[in-house]
Amino acid sequence: MAVKKLRPVTPGQRFRVAPAFDQITTATPEKSLLRSTKKSGGRNNQGRMTMRYLGGGHKQRLREVDFKRNKFDIPGTVKTIEYDPKRTARIALISYADGEKRYIIAPNGLKVGQKIVAGESVAPEVGNALPLSKIPLGTIVHNIELKPGKGAAMARSAGSYAQLLAREGKYATIKLPSGEMRLVLITCYATIGTVSNSDHMIVRLGKAGRKRWLGRRPRVRGVVMNPVDHPMGGGEGRASGGHPRSRNGLLAKGLKTRTPKKYSNRLIISKRK
Repeated sequence: MAVKKLRPVTPGQRFRVAPAFDQITTATPEKSLLRSTKKSGGRNNQGRMTMRYLGGGHKQRLREVDFKRNKFDIPGTVKTIEYDPKRTARIALISYADGEKRYIIAPNGLKVGQKIVAGESVAPEVGNALPLSKIPLGTIVHNIELKPGKGAAMARSAGSYAQLLAREGKYATIKLPSGEMRLVLITCYATIGTVSNSDHMIVRLGKAGRKRWLGRRPRVRGVVMNPVDHPMGGGEGRASGGHPRSRNGLLAKGLKTRTPKKYSNRLIISKRK
C-alpha cells in the first residue's frame, strides 16, 4: 500500500495526499454479501438531532465481514482484494471449498489465489485464524476475540496489530496497538498478520468538499458559540473560553472517563500510554 502526491492543478489538490489503490483487484463487490444502509443525519427516532456534524455524503452499501472465522478446517481461496467505503482496512473475498463466499479483513501481504484456513491445527501463516493457545509466542496478530465465539473485537482498523507475549493458565497476555497489555482467554481466536492499508493515517483529504462526501458536516468550535450553546462560549471579543471542556461540561485534556468498577479492570496488566 502506498500514497500518491498529486500535481497541484487545483487548490484542492495542492495539499492532498491520496491513497493509491494498487492492492485493489476489482471494483465490483460480491452482490450476495451487500446490505443497504439508511442514513440518519444524526437524528433519533423522534427526529431530533442527537449527533452533531453528521449528514449528507455519498450513498454506501454495507459489506458483511466475517469476524468469527468459524468455518473450521475448510480451506478458502482469496478471490479479490476490495475497497470497503465503511472501514479503513481493505477486505478480501474468500471462496471456500464448500462453495460459500465470505468477506474478511485483508491482512498485509495477502495475495489473490492464496489459500487460508481457520482451525486449531493449522499453520500460523498470514491470513490463518487460530486460538491463542496454538499461536507461537511473539507472533503479530489482529482480529482478536474478547469472548470465545463472539467474533473479533480488537485490532481491526487499518495498519493495526497486536503481539502475543505470554501464556499462563487459561489466559494469554496481549500487547495492544495502544500500548495496553491485557489478558485474553486462550480459547479466543486471532488472525495472523497485520491489518492492511497501513498508510491510511497519512492520507490528507485536501479540501472540505471531500469531507462532505464522507458524510461529515463542518464542525464548530465551542469558543465561538454563545453561552447557552457551550460552556466555553460567550465573552467579550475573542475570549479564550476558560477551561477546555466538552459541551456537557466534562473536562478535556486528560480527565479519566473510564468507569472505575469496569469488569475488565482485572484483566488489564498495564494501561495504555
